[in-house]
Amino acid sequence: MAKAQLDEKNKFIDSFAEFARSKNIDSNTMTDLLEEVFRTLIRRKYGSDENFDVIINTESGDLEMRRFRLVVDDDSEDIYDSDKIPLSEARKIEDDFEIGEEVAEDIQLEDFGRRAILTARQTLMQKIKDLEKGSLYERYKDMVDELITAEVYQILGRDAREVLLTDSENSELVLPRSQQIPKDRFRKGDTVKAVVHKVEMLNGNPKIILSRTSPVFLECLFEQEIPEVYDGLITIKKIVREPGERAKVAVESYDDRIDPVGACVGMKGSRIHSIVRELNNENIDVINYTENLDLYISRALSPAKISNIVLEENGRISVYMKPDQVSLAIGKGGHNIKLASRLVGYEIDVFRDVEEADEDEDIELSEFADEIEGWILEELRRIGLDTAKSVIELGKDVLVKRSDLEEETVEHILHLLKKEFE
Repeated sequence: MAKAQLDEKNKFIDSFAEFARSKNIDSNTMTDLLEEVFRTLIRRKYGSDENFDVIINTESGDLEMRRFRLVVDDDSEDIYDSDKIPLSEARKIEDDFEIGEEVAEDIQLEDFGRRAILTARQTLMQKIKDLEKGSLYERYKDMVDELITAEVYQILGRDAREVLLTDSENSELVLPRSQQIPKDRFRKGDTVKAVVHKVEMLNGNPKIILSRTSPVFLECLFEQEIPEVYDGLITIKKIVREPGERAKVAVESYDDRIDPVGACVGMKGSRIHSIVRELNNENIDVINYTENLDLYISRALSPAKISNIVLEENGRISVYMKPDQVSLAIGKGGHNIKLASRLVGYEIDVFRDVEEADEDEDIELSEFADEIEGWILEELRRIGLDTAKSVIELGKDVLVKRSDLEEETVEHILHLLKKEFE
């Protein structure tokens, strides 16, 4: 019987010690949790735990619970105190006990009843889960903007609405669709790099949100791949991104011997290529930072070449350039000019510098991609029109008749094109 009771104790302790280890809870904390649970059982059964000892060894699975009581005379007024035992009852345990001696009794798990033990088991599991949640939150709350590597273990939704990952300690991390690069495609088991974007508690549950779209993610990749950035020899002044499309990174070196752009790009692009691959071929423009605003704007709009820059009274920047440079300044989808504006901190307006062009010079319709929708340009090309003057010369009536464009649309196009030659 004693062996069965011992096995039951060991089984109880071992099962929770193993559970706690799987949750990365240290043995001292586990011992404290178990002791608190057993003392709660004792208080519920005996009213107090003051004269009880609870000894637990989670490594060996040992559990000892002992009750200590002082032997008093059967007629004593104290016999009903929880820490006293009548002499007659004490001698049932050992027949040589005398008044004033202390009785130590072993308490068995079975003494509490199966229902109480099941309740204790559930309470302990909940305490461990709560402790794990608190530990996860405390571990990550100071890691915001740090780069981590995690493994994909589940993908939710057809469009990867959320990708669930695990870190080296099997903690759950979340990469929402909004924080994924549009070209990202994940499979279970993939290793993913990201930065810790946000750490929050929702209804008592920690949620660790990762990001691959944050400018901080790109900054961390620069620090990882470029020793001069990591060592502080090159400073990243500002990063702006259109995730998956284009990014601009302004860098500066305080050492005249170091070319910050060359160091970041590397020999034949060796350093920047690894970062571009991680970002699914996102184009990265590395720009040498300067406090000279005109020069900074010129570098930000690269590869376009600028003829003139004017700071307007409304705080916007007007940039003039030859017609063949406009599409380069604007970039695919307008990304280049948007990012340049964000990088320099001013809204930039691009104008064609037609004064430098010959009077007979025509303008390709592709140069108007920022002002005329793509499907309209395609319709004009379909009827054989590739330049601004060819559209103007054809006139409104013929354009309406030969194309599928509405009259109002044709009038709007002609108005835009004629302005360029005024």
